[in-house]
Amino acid sequence: MANSADLSKGLPANPEKATLDGKNKFLGAWVFLAGETTMFAVFFGTYLGLQSGTAGGPEPSEIFQLPLVFIMTMLLLTSSLTSVMAIYAMKKNQFQKLKRWMWITVALGAVFLGFEIYEFVEYVEHGLGFTTSAFASSFYALVGLHGAHVLFGLLWATLLLVRNRNAGITLTNAPKFYVFSLYWHFIDVVWVFIFSAVYLMGIGG
Repeated sequence: MANSADLSKGLPANPEKATLDGKNKFLGAWVFLAGETTMFAVFFGTYLGLQSGTAGGPEPSEIFQLPLVFIMTMLLLTSSLTSVMAIYAMKKNQFQKLKRWMWITVALGAVFLGFEIYEFVEYVEHGLGFTTSAFASSFYALVGLHGAHVLFGLLWATLLLVRNRNAGITLTNAPKFYVFSLYWHFIDVVWVFIFSAVYLMGIGG
């Protein structure tokens, strides 16, 4: 079938939207991301409303480690670039390059998640537990929610790569790689807002 055949003789200009199924996945992804945006907006609003409620516990300026968070930010932004390179390779029907850039994206995301876990452990050791204060609870909820999204994205990308390791680029898997890329860009953008609203404002405040 045309939808599942390896398109070794050429790809449509936009293979991710060349079929009705692909167009539906693309539309569904935007609907899903709209819902995710609303959810994160609620968590951001909650954090901004509670960030001053430290209840005598550690304050943001006392525990946030800006150099570490900056490194984390660079890792995630770089992973967004590598996911762009993966989609570019897909459009050029370069399956090996697609896989290579996707695995690099996964690796960068995994390092980011490792740093985030390390960050949480450090904060707990400095007396900032989840129930220490309203600030602590809202901080862990917001940043932890983002971390859960990163973990989901890593599992998603890994499953895509493993299941399609020998498939080549097809009209069936091209939309799946593309939708993953949209999702990954979304969580990168969310992190930029977290970096600005949580860490920069917390240290500056």
